[in-house]
Amino acid sequence: MSTTRRLFFALEIPDELQQQIVYWRAQCFPAHAGRPVAAANLHMTLAFLGEIGAQKQQALCTLAGRIRQPGFTLTLNDAGHWPRPRVVWLGPRRTPRGLLQLASILRSQAARSGCAQNPQPFHPHVTLYRQASDSVSLPPPGFAWQWPVNAFALYASVFERGRTHYRLLSRWPLDNAP
Repeated sequence: MSTTRRLFFALEIPDELQQQIVYWRAQCFPAHAGRPVAAANLHMTLAFLGEIGAQKQQALCTLAGRIRQPGFTLTLNDAGHWPRPRVVWLGPRRTPRGLLQLASILRSQAARSGCAQNPQPFHPHVTLYRQASDSVSLPPPGFAWQWPVNAFALYASVFERGRTHYRLLSRWPLDNAP
């Protein structure tokens, strides 16, 4: 019997920005807004792979290692609430072309490798809250965090001691990072 792991490709958010976002979230949202995502779990998913075995993981890692794309600068300056999945998110008002290209490549490779992909268009976001209340109000515009994206990574979603955390498995650089 082969073991599988729940995997996804994502952008890492620098530790300092994670802390700034968590502080801002605590200042701008009420305590009952929902279940906050831990600072260490803040990331931007590029392609969800689902439960996959070691062989498929290795094949996807090989394909990821062949990606040649310039780095880009990402600005998180928009927030939203999706009532149906009960999620509050943070994302870019204007998505960099490099981010769209990278997500498209990874999602296409995943689909060709048998990993079902969400048919919805890619909507880059960082989940701030899960199980968000229906009445959560969003902060006014004027916030922004920016960083140069010079790599993407593969993560495993691990459930231990009653909590989910994301374990970094591999990282690949982008070319000519900003």
